[in-house]
Amino acid sequence: MSTLRLFWAFFRISVMGEAAYRINFFIQLFQSLMELATSLAGLAVIFSYTSTLGGWRPDEVLALVGVYFLIGGIIGLVIQPGMEQLIESVREGTLDFTLTKPEDAQLLVSLHQVDIWRLIDIVMGFGVLAAALIRLREHVGIPQAAAFGVMLLAGGVIIYSFWLILATLSFWFVRVENILEIFRSMYEAGRWPISLYPGWLRFALTFIVPVAFATTVPAEALTGRLGGTTLLGAVALAAVLLAVSRLVWQRGLRQYSGASA
Repeated sequence: MSTLRLFWAFFRISVMGEAAYRINFFIQLFQSLMELATSLAGLAVIFSYTSTLGGWRPDEVLALVGVYFLIGGIIGLVIQPGMEQLIESVREGTLDFTLTKPEDAQLLVSLHQVDIWRLIDIVMGFGVLAAALIRLREHVGIPQAAAFGVMLLAGGVIIYSFWLILATLSFWFVRVENILEIFRSMYEAGRWPISLYPGWLRFALTFIVPVAFATTVPAEALTGRLGGTTLLGAVALAAVLLAVSRLVWQRGLRQYSGASA
């Protein structure tokens, strides 16, 4: 409840701040619509020449695109702004103000920056998913829906933990923004099935930069492609990464000197 209360408080603050710049809504809407249109047009062109893509049918890839936009929206809504602000706070020594507050510092840095316009991507993601579900209704039952929910949560935890670990490197290194840029670039690959890529890239997108767990694996769960071993492995990985990110965060705090040092 504390997490939800804090998120709602920061969300309201962001709404009040962004209300003065409403043109940003239309800019984000245009960008999101163009990205979605480009993705769907690309799918239409590809499937005009083939019936499957990496073993995935058109409706299944459509579900994957929905997951891609949904997770991307969540990253842009709260994960990316918070981690970027953390890096800046460590560099400028202003993290002191967060550390002196009574709430858990990791929770605060994870939630205190909210880009409300990225809700557009989340809504679009749900819309594309709904369209895919309508076309996949004969293949999606309660087990698939339940597995999808679990994998979506696990994927979100994995991505959050990974971003936190990368951002926490700022306690040791002066500039780590380029690392985040590399992740954003690699996340673009998540709009396509991982099975489409060569083996070395599949390995990289699964175990080095865990994009597959954020996009392909939830879509596999929804379409009935996901095996029990992968499901359990994803949940275990989410738990391990969450614990590791917490340990790295605590270790990083011991390295932090701050502006008051």
